[in-house]
Amino acid sequence: MAIDLGTARTGVAVSDELGMLAQPWKTLPGGEASLEAVVAAVQEVKPGRIIVGLPRNMDGSSGPAAESAKDFAGRLRERVSCPVDLWDERLTTVAAQRSLRESGRKARDQRGVIDQVAAQILLQSWLDRAPCDLS
Repeated sequence: MAIDLGTARTGVAVSDELGMLAQPWKTLPGGEASLEAVVAAVQEVKPGRIIVGLPRNMDGSSGPAAESAKDFAGRLRERVSCPVDLWDERLTTVAAQRSLRESGRKARDQRGVIDQVAAQILLQSWLDRAPCDLS
């Protein structure tokens, strides 16, 4: 499962059982409500691992958003039984916007799914670089 945190919305993506393909799953509330919503989603999906997007600056440095993601991941680790990892999410939202635009979705119609697609891109990048053992 991958989490793309946002102040307004949080996107969630899941992989197939083989851990090969990521797919958009759900958009949850962002901000302070996101932790409880993600914990509920984890209880529903029962993932083997959670990937939380780490929004680094283009030069690789960490800003306030990255610190917020690290804090979120730490609080999530206390609430779930599976591993929680941080993964660089640079440009996932840009890639999600491009993908949705290329599929014919207008910008105003992207709002409900863009965070899910960003989480999908995040998870797919992790799956493509992860060892085969996902446990």
